[in-house]
Amino acid sequence: MYHESANIEIIRNTRASIKRSFDLVESASDEVLRIFSSINAFRRQARIGVLHLFKESIEHGVKIRVLIPADYQQITQIINEVNLVLPELSIRSVDVSLQNTIGILVVDRTQSLIIETKDDTKDNSYDAAGLGAYSDSKPIALSYASIFDSLWKQRELYEKLNETYEQLKINNKMQKEFLDIAAHELRTPIEPILGLTGVLRSDKTMDRAAVEELLDVIARNAKRLQRLADDVLDVTKIESQSLELKKELINVNDVISNTVQEINNQIDHDVKIELVFIPSDHDIISVEADKARLTQVIFNLLTNAVKFTKKGGGTVSITLEEKKDNGPQKLAVVTVKDSGTGINQEILPRLFEKFTSKSSQGTGLGLFISKSIIEAYGGKIWVKNNTEDKGATFAFSLPSAKTTVKI
Repeated sequence: MYHESANIEIIRNTRASIKRSFDLVESASDEVLRIFSSINAFRRQARIGVLHLFKESIEHGVKIRVLIPADYQQITQIINEVNLVLPELSIRSVDVSLQNTIGILVVDRTQSLIIETKDDTKDNSYDAAGLGAYSDSKPIALSYASIFDSLWKQRELYEKLNETYEQLKINNKMQKEFLDIAAHELRTPIEPILGLTGVLRSDKTMDRAAVEELLDVIARNAKRLQRLADDVLDVTKIESQSLELKKELINVNDVISNTVQEINNQIDHDVKIELVFIPSDHDIISVEADKARLTQVIFNLLTNAVKFTKKGGGTVSITLEEKKDNGPQKLAVVTVKDSGTGINQEILPRLFEKFTSKSSQGTGLGLFISKSIIEAYGGKIWVKNNTEDKGATFAFSLPSAKTTVKI
């Protein structure tokens, strides 16, 4: 059946060479490296049970890596198919130009088997395969393993470069969108500030009540402009890890009540929105955090909720409760629920990333800043679309201080 010479067996019987490849994989104790000659060769082997064989080996602690000459679309399809039955198998593609007539199997870097592909158009592995060459020479096995490692690392590097390139494209797109949004956000408050200042200067006959009304509008837009500048500055500090956060004992009930009152004062009277705060059991719940920063987080969540509820009117509710963590630590949990339009499914997974926004208003920075602040104090923040009602629910948790007081 074969000729033996200097640790090499030439296997002329196709079925014997394929059986030898299966036997070698079964005997592996540490590692299997497999380079298929083509994507067709992989599919033929899959049909006669190589994936089941790989699964059994992986269950015994063997690490298996596979290289297939294929383009991106083909390898993506193969990986998706394989992951359904064998998610632990590591598969990568090599350039499709490397497709050839030789498949390589290396086991534990001590044994190797080369199987020739005689006719790649055949559907049956036994008809497609040709000669086999087995070797138990460690230097030969190591030389093939070296080729495999080189191709594997080359592909790994290519994938990382491709991921980096794609991320750069996404970042460039997001930054362009941010600049467009920021330009709009800057113009929106600047125009009434300049316009109304001109009115006050030119009209000397205006009564005091009218002057005060215009000054209120100017002040409101100036604050909006200040918040935009503060957001950009905060993001810069977060990314440079220079954002300073104080730690003081804070009554969360008071922070929420004051923020709700401030936002209620800003809501136009013709907008039918009810903004309510429902404290739980009249508890005073405290946390150790920066009061100004906690106010900023709650303000961000509430203004977002109000903005997306404005169109049809409705309710924005905020609740505060104390829950037990898995351990002895208690958590202060703040929940903001609205009856607005909900979160676009396209951006939901990356909602807390920079510049993420589907709105014509807002820079997409507020939630990124809020997440950074909450996590800096050991808390968590999350969001979900409401299933039964319209709208969305945002929530965050912070470790409670030990001084929770009943009133």
